Amino acid sequence: MNNAEKKTILVTGGAGYIGSHTCKILAQEGYRPVAFDNLSSGHTWAAKWGPLERGDILDRAALDQAIEKHRPSACLHFAAFAYVGESVTDPGKYYRNNVVGSLTLLEALRDHGIDQFVLSSTCATYGVPDKVPIDETLTQAPINPYGASKLMVERMLADFYAAYRLRSVALRYFNAAGADPEVEIGEDHDPETHLVPLVLDAASGDREDITVFGTDYDTPDGTCVRDYIHVSDLARAHVLALQALEQGQTHRAFNLGNGQGYSVREVIASVERVTGRPVPVQFGERRPGDPARLISNSVRAASELGWKPQISTLDDIVFTAWEWHKRRAQEKSRRSFPSPSDS
Repeated sequence: MNNAEKKTILVTGGAGYIGSHTCKILAQEGYRPVAFDNLSSGHTWAAKWGPLERGDILDRAALDQAIEKHRPSACLHFAAFAYVGESVTDPGKYYRNNVVGSLTLLEALRDHGIDQFVLSSTCATYGVPDKVPIDETLTQAPINPYGASKLMVERMLADFYAAYRLRSVALRYFNAAGADPEVEIGEDHDPETHLVPLVLDAASGDREDITVFGTDYDTPDGTCVRDYIHVSDLARAHVLALQALEQGQTHRAFNLGNGQGYSVREVIASVERVTGRPVPVQFGERRPGDPARLISNSVRAASELGWKPQISTLDDIVFTAWEWHKRRAQEKSRRSFPSPSDS
């Protein structure tokens, strides 16, 4: 694609963790990503591959303005609140932003004639599965407002296709982890709740220890097992989904994972191997609602999208996260201790 042929893609939440990695892949594939982000959890430094429009998906006027200005051919939708625990204590926040915000966005796209949409969904829509690995035929029965809010958006997509022929792909992914292998962007949440960066913080002394919640699960070592998928592989899947829509895909959902589970203890051991540092550990009680195992069956994505994880081993995923962790620590150190010429 030359510059004159570049397709503009609206990326809500494009300054966030997965959204920014997707913008990078989009740019590499010849697209022009426009990040639309309210920066409540995103970062201006993460929007490196196209324009950044600051706005909220609940703000119809801001959406209209961004769409009219950039005239995108499609939308990739990442903007959402995604803390499971918070969704239980403040469900209104999640239904307002994730559901009403997504509805506002979909209506704006419909009214501007944009009919290609990729949703960042989640395995939380399945709730506690009665079998693993989880495939797309499993009943979706979320057990928290976060998962319920994403399932509601998936239902809206089915209805918008039936009513308006707005074509969509929903990507239900498992545990996003790692960072851009070229160390240009990475994970930076506040508060941080993801296991890999928390364990890295413990290894580097930025936190006292890591708490393991539950050691009596029906798993080989007693701790929860999760499917970790590298963020760049997730980003690539969104671009493949977009290209499937461009080629006529109508309405489809795909699971995204490695198909292999790692326990909490195995993640801690991987961090110790990669960093060469011990990780101080505390043990706590189980958290309510934590399934023992969540592992993806991603055969459909492989066969229909041609998608396969490229950074698939746990140590390789952790290595990219560690490289980003070190770079961010160096940058923070430089800001804390400016050179004499800066003062």
